[in-house]
Amino acid sequence: MEPQNRISNKALTVWKISGLLGCSITWILSIAILVLTIIFDWTYWVFGAMIIISIIQSYLTIFLIPSVKWKRWRYEVRNTEIDIQSGIFVIKRTLIPMIRVQHVETKQGPLLRKYELASVEISTAATMHVIPALDLTEADELRHYISKMASVEEEDV
Repeated sequence: MEPQNRISNKALTVWKISGLLGCSITWILSIAILVLTIIFDWTYWVFGAMIIISIIQSYLTIFLIPSVKWKRWRYEVRNTEIDIQSGIFVIKRTLIPMIRVQHVETKQGPLLRKYELASVEISTAATMHVIPALDLTEADELRHYISKMASVEEEDV
C-alpha cells in the first residue's frame, strides 16, 4: 500500500519557477551563440542546435518533470515509521523507523517562503530525508508530531 499524503499543489508552481530560472541560463547561452554566429559569420546549425536543446530542456524542466514529480511524491507518518515515496522515472520507497530519527527541522528558501511552504528534513544517523513543499502549518505540525513520536520511541526502548 503506497503512502496516502501528497505534498502541496503549490509545489508545482515553485518547481516550475525553479525550472524557468534554470532554463534562463540555457536561453542566455543560446542568445550569446546567436550573437557570436552573426559577428563571426559561423554556420547557423550551431545556433539551431542550441535552440532545439533549449526548447526541449524548457519543456522538460518547466512542464513535464514538475507534474510527474508531484504525482509521484507521497508520504505517510505512522506511529513507528515514516514512509516516503518519490521519483520521476524510478519510484523509490523509503521506510524510516521512528527509533532512528535523531532530529527534525523545517526549511524554507525564498520561493517556498513566498508561497507559504516549507520542507521537512528528517535526520537519522546515516542520512537526511526530505519531504518537500508542504503547507507551512502542515510542515510545522508534522515536525512536532515526528519529534514527539521519535521521543516516545526512544523512551520505550
